[in-house]
Amino acid sequence: MSDQQNPATSSSNEKVPKGSYAAGRRVSLPEGAEQPIVVFINGVAQSEGEDYVLRGEEILFTREIIKEEKSGKKKLVMLLGVVGFYNKDETIDVQFQKDGKTELAGDLPVSK
Repeated sequence: MSDQQNPATSSSNEKVPKGSYAAGRRVSLPEGAEQPIVVFINGVAQSEGEDYVLRGEEILFTREIIKEEKSGKKKLVMLLGVVGFYNKDETIDVQFQKDGKTELAGDLPVSK
Protein backbone atom coordinates (compact mmCIF):
# COMPACT_ATOMS: atom_id res chain seq x y z
CA MET A 1 0.00 0.00 0.00
CA SER A 2 1.48 3.40 -0.95
CA ASP A 3 1.56 6.38 1.42
CA GLN A 4 -1.36 7.91 -0.49
CA GLN A 5 -3.49 4.83 0.21
CA ASN A 6 -2.30 4.16 3.76
CA PRO A 7 -4.61 5.91 6.28
CA ALA A 8 -1.80 6.11 8.82
CA THR A 9 0.40 8.22 6.54
CA SER A 10 -1.86 9.80 3.94
CA SER A 11 -2.70 13.47 4.12
CA SER A 12 -5.92 15.05 3.01
CA ASN A 13 -5.85 17.63 0.26
CA GLU A 14 -9.55 18.32 0.71
CA LYS A 15 -10.25 22.01 1.21
CA VAL A 16 -12.04 22.85 4.45
CA PRO A 17 -15.01 25.15 3.77
CA LYS A 18 -15.36 28.44 5.63
CA GLY A 19 -17.28 27.94 8.87
CA SER A 20 -16.00 24.37 9.26
CA TYR A 21 -12.79 22.74 10.51
CA ALA A 22 -10.84 19.51 10.10
CA ALA A 23 -11.74 17.63 13.29
CA GLY A 24 -9.39 14.69 12.82
CA ARG A 25 -9.29 11.17 11.42
CA ARG A 26 -9.80 8.96 14.50
CA VAL A 27 -13.03 7.66 16.01
CA SER A 28 -13.16 5.24 18.95
CA LEU A 29 -15.37 2.21 18.50
CA PRO A 30 -18.21 1.87 21.01
CA GLU A 31 -17.37 -0.34 23.99
CA GLY A 32 -17.95 -4.02 23.23
CA ALA A 33 -18.31 -3.48 19.45
CA GLU A 34 -17.76 -6.69 17.49
CA GLN A 35 -17.61 -7.56 13.78
CA PRO A 36 -19.29 -7.06 11.44
CA ILE A 37 -18.74 -3.30 11.70
CA VAL A 38 -20.19 -0.89 9.14
CA VAL A 39 -19.03 2.75 9.16
CA PHE A 40 -21.11 5.62 7.77
CA ILE A 41 -20.30 9.27 7.03
CA ASN A 42 -23.53 11.30 6.78
CA GLY A 43 -25.47 8.08 6.25
CA VAL A 44 -23.29 6.78 3.40
CA ALA A 45 -21.56 3.44 4.01
CA GLN A 46 -17.77 3.64 3.77
CA SER A 47 -15.41 0.98 2.39
CA GLU A 48 -12.95 -0.62 4.78
CA GLY A 49 -9.44 -0.41 3.34
CA GLU A 50 -10.36 2.41 0.97
CA ASP A 51 -12.05 4.98 3.26
CA TYR A 52 -10.87 3.72 6.66
CA VAL A 53 -9.09 0.94 8.53
CA LEU A 54 -9.93 -0.65 11.86
CA ARG A 55 -7.00 -0.50 14.29
CA GLY A 56 -7.72 -2.14 17.60
CA GLU A 57 -10.54 -0.18 19.20
CA GLU A 58 -10.56 2.72 16.74
CA ILE A 59 -11.45 3.68 13.20
CA LEU A 60 -8.74 5.54 11.27
CA PHE A 61 -10.06 7.41 8.23
CA THR A 62 -8.00 8.10 5.10
CA ARG A 63 -8.97 11.78 5.25
CA GLU A 64 -9.92 14.42 7.78
CA ILE A 65 -13.53 14.49 8.96
CA ILE A 66 -15.03 17.97 8.55
CA LYS A 67 -17.11 19.43 11.39
CA GLU A 68 -19.02 22.70 11.62
CA GLU A 69 -17.66 25.49 13.81
CA LYS A 70 -20.32 26.43 16.35
CA SER A 71 -19.89 29.90 17.78
CA GLY A 72 -22.21 31.38 20.40
CA LYS A 73 -23.31 34.14 18.04
CA LYS A 74 -24.20 31.65 15.32
CA LYS A 75 -26.18 29.49 17.76
CA LEU A 76 -28.17 32.52 18.91
CA VAL A 77 -29.00 33.59 15.35
CA MET A 78 -30.16 30.05 14.50
CA LEU A 79 -32.15 29.76 17.73
CA LEU A 80 -33.99 32.99 16.94
CA GLY A 81 -34.74 31.67 13.46
CA VAL A 82 -33.30 34.76 11.80
CA VAL A 83 -31.27 32.87 9.22
CA GLY A 84 -30.06 29.33 8.61
CA PHE A 85 -26.46 28.23 8.12
CA TYR A 86 -25.43 25.28 6.01
CA ASN A 87 -21.75 24.66 6.65
CA LYS A 88 -20.23 21.23 6.07
CA ASP A 89 -20.70 19.02 9.13
CA GLU A 90 -19.91 15.31 8.75
CA THR A 91 -21.30 12.83 11.25
CA ILE A 92 -19.88 9.38 11.91
CA ASP A 93 -22.24 6.50 12.66
CA VAL A 94 -21.20 2.89 13.31
CA GLN A 95 -23.32 -0.26 13.05
CA PHE A 96 -21.88 -3.21 14.98
CA GLN A 97 -22.68 -6.41 16.85
CA LYS A 98 -22.77 -6.54 20.64
CA ASP A 99 -23.88 -9.58 22.62
CA GLY A 100 -25.37 -11.07 19.44
CA LYS A 101 -27.49 -7.99 18.66
CA THR A 102 -27.06 -5.36 15.95
CA GLU A 103 -26.57 -1.88 17.42
CA LEU A 104 -26.02 1.59 15.98
CA ALA A 105 -23.99 4.38 17.57
CA GLY A 106 -24.58 7.80 16.08
CA ASP A 107 -22.64 11.06 15.77
CA LEU A 108 -19.49 9.66 17.36
CA PRO A 109 -16.78 12.13 18.43
CA VAL A 110 -13.79 12.62 16.13
CA SER A 111 -10.25 13.25 17.34
CA LYS A 112 -6.85 14.00 15.83
